[in-house]
Amino acid sequence: MFGLGTQELLIILVLVMVIFGAGKLPQVGEALGKGIRNFKKGVSEAQEIDLADLGDKKKSESQADHHEG
Repeated sequence: MFGLGTQELLIILVLVMVIFGAGKLPQVGEALGKGIRNFKKGVSEAQEIDLADLGDKKKSESQADHHEG
């Protein structure tokens, strides 16, 4: 996972706890989870749109070739 080992992850966790406090940690985790979920959803929607556009482009090209021939 991004080349991070156990020691690095523990150091990051300790820093996050110092900055935000143990009480805010669940809220930070929830916000991070929502952000990652929304990012993945956006990426998958963008891929679907790209695939749909590619299919429409192929259809229009084949129809143009058919009319010219």
